[in-house]
Order: sequence, then C-alpha cells, then structure tokens
Amino acid sequence: MKKLIIFSIFFALSIQGLKAGDDRFKVLVLTERGGQHGSFTDAALIWLKATSLKERFELVEINKTDLINVQYLSGFRLIIQLDYPPYGWTKEAEKAFTDYIEQGRGGWVGFHHASLLGEFDGFPLWPWFSNFMGGIRFKNYIAKKASATVHVEDKKHPVMNGVHDSFLIPNDEWYTFDKNPRAGVHVIANVDEDSYQPVSDIKMGDHPVIWSNTKVKARNVYFLFGHSDSLFASEDFKTMFTNAIKWAAE
Repeated sequence: MKKLIIFSIFFALSIQGLKAGDDRFKVLVLTERGGQHGSFTDAALIWLKATSLKERFELVEINKTDLINVQYLSGFRLIIQLDYPPYGWTKEAEKAFTDYIEQGRGGWVGFHHASLLGEFDGFPLWPWFSNFMGGIRFKNYIAKKASATVHVEDKKHPVMNGVHDSFLIPNDEWYTFDKNPRAGVHVIANVDEDSYQPVSDIKMGDHPVIWSNTKVKARNVYFLFGHSDSLFASEDFKTMFTNAIKWAAE
C-alpha cells in the first residue's frame, strides 16, 4: 500500500512538472480562404497542423480582423499572415497589430498577399504597413505564374539554416513594387529575374523576395511567394517556413 501511495504521489508530481515545463505556444494564422491563393492556403494549413505537433505550438485561424485587439493578441507568441492583405482591417486591429510589432510583443511571418499595398477594393493604403514592408506600394505582377531561382544573400540568418545557397521556387506569382524595399529592410534573399520560366519582360532589376524589418522590436520575416500549393514540393521552402516560425516565436 505504501509503495502504491508513493508511486501515485510521484506520478502526480511528474504530471505537474510536465505542465509547468510545457513550452507550447499559440500561433495566430490570418487567412482569407478560397480565391486565387486558395491552393496555397489549404496546403499550408495541412502542413502547419502537422508541423505544430512536431514543434509544439497551437494554431488558431481567423478569416477577418474583427477579433483583433491588444488583449486578443496578447495570447499569441506569433502571427502568421498566411493569406491576408494589408487593407480592410478594423482601426482597432491596425492599432493592436502596430503595437504588437513595434513593441515586440510577439513575432510575425508574412507571405505574398501581405505586400499587396495600395488602394484595393475601396480601401486606402495603410501607410504604417507600407513602411513596415520597406515603404513600398504594389506595382505589377507577372501575369502568368513562373518558376524562378532564388539566391540567398544573408546565409547566416536563422531562417536560412539548412537552406541551399540557391533554390528553385516553383510555379508562383512574383509581385513588383513602385520602388526597391532594400533601403528600408534587411534583405535575406533575391530572385534571379533572368531565371523566370516562362520568360517575363516584367522585372524590377534588383528584386528582393525575402526580407526582415530590423527597425521594429518584433522578429519578423516576409516571403514574397505564397500563391500556389506547389511551394510545398520544395524542401527548401518548408525548411525556411519551419525556421521562420521557430525564430520569430522566440
């Protein structure tokens, strides 16, 4: 009986210890669902759910910004702007997100659609978000999706750990902007525009495609691609995505 009591106490203390040392964290995922980015979003959510089990984080997906305020965001260590534009947010959500990023209350990983900056769907440009992304406005895109080679510039950045120096991004959409964001952000990688397949005449010249804004306290990284589910055929892309989550959520 004494052995049984001792074992029961030990087991209870062990369970409490596991709970006390639980390092799981919550990740907020912003999506629109459906539309032209739907295949990327669907594939990404499947991948994220599998990755969350391995990397010990909990996903919460929302499809509009009505819930976002300072208190709501305080429950998340990371925001993934998976497929959501930088317009149409409530004013309270804009303020809460700005504070979250500027004060370093958590990290941010953004994709493709997050740089669709300008006047769209009757909404004005969000100046703060434009500055966050390097002071840019959306200008154009390659009308047809194209595969292209990306070259890593900052090989020591944590997001590039285990990633090849150059890698192929398959069958995606490439935005161009009214100016190069390089002056306002830390560029991690660029796309070789001469490698576009099919060939395109729409080019920026120097064309950053992965960058981080080091002027804010939050760890953050933006990936220009994120249009097609074919991204998840790339081991380099999945490695970068995993690295970005772990680094930005630290």
